[in-house]
Amino acid sequence: MKKSISMVLLAFTACAFLAGCNKKSGASSEAAASVAKVIVDHTGTQVTIPANVERVVISSLLPLPSVYCLYMGGPKKLVGMHPSSKAAAVNSYLSTCYPEIKDIDSNFVKGSTVSVEELLALKPDLILYNAGNQEEREIFNSVGIPAVGFSTNIAGFNTIETYAQWIKLLGEIFGQTKRSDEIIEYGRSVNEMVKSRTASLSENEKPVCLFLYACEANSITTYGGNMFNQYWIETCGGKNASFDLKGSASINMEQIYQWNPDKIFITNFTPALPEDLYTNAIGTYDWSSIKAIQNKEVYKNPLGMYRWAPPSSDTPLALQWFAKQIQPELFSDIDMDAEIKSYFKKFYGVELTDENLNDIYHPARAASGK
Repeated sequence: MKKSISMVLLAFTACAFLAGCNKKSGASSEAAASVAKVIVDHTGTQVTIPANVERVVISSLLPLPSVYCLYMGGPKKLVGMHPSSKAAAVNSYLSTCYPEIKDIDSNFVKGSTVSVEELLALKPDLILYNAGNQEEREIFNSVGIPAVGFSTNIAGFNTIETYAQWIKLLGEIFGQTKRSDEIIEYGRSVNEMVKSRTASLSENEKPVCLFLYACEANSITTYGGNMFNQYWIETCGGKNASFDLKGSASINMEQIYQWNPDKIFITNFTPALPEDLYTNAIGTYDWSSIKAIQNKEVYKNPLGMYRWAPPSSDTPLALQWFAKQIQPELFSDIDMDAEIKSYFKKFYGVELTDENLNDIYHPARAASGK
């Protein structure tokens, strides 16, 4: 009943708005058309959106708020974001740079379900969501709110190109800017630089790398060869231990013993830290015989404006950081402190301190949202 009433109210409001515009401009159909525009999202769907969007909700695409803030110069017009996105934001530099993001609502998602009532209370003009989440699209369509899908596999899990396509679509919605072109060009230049240095490596020169999406007492999860970790590892001159798996996959210690990775990367989607593996502090797992443990080559992904695993506003920085960990000799000339400070100053307009850098390199467990 509530949903039906809300749909009627939305329809009534839209009609009244258009009627008002027509009256003010002589009731011409051209004037009515001027209040909306049509874009094509990453699902290939034509979406009619208001010409002037004032209230935005970002739902199931968790890294998108950081890219949105990079593009918009802050969380302007953003009134709702996913709880997991907010957990990362509150425990990252994003909330330091833009403190107002702490006050953005995240109650419209309960667990993994969108609450229609809470969503309507935010009065969004537009929703940005993960194009692969068709269940959400149906909910948004049912209440008549324009929804634009952003894809995670539009560029074959190439993080640089995915991030570029997200920025391009934001430009189609909010208007292209010179700044957006600079952001895309910088990312592509970093990608070309890294690839040029690793292109001639032999297979024997490539370390075996394992990404741990999650590491908890009763489960260990990694990514397969069709996820973003493949791009990071392959581009930066490594071999993906879990290449033959697909998607997000559960694994056990026996499998890890067989892979015996040279390097392990722990994402910010889990509270686990390198010292937890070094000291066997999680469950009953024994990591002591793994090469990465013995050589102290376990790395917690940094957390700048968002988690450095999927595409995010920090993607060009993440690519350089992964390159330095996977092929330290090839990338010994890159000063990550200087790169991060320069990037943040140019694209975010902020001056980072050494303390800020330390926080980025050593994210809090709470950033996982668990």
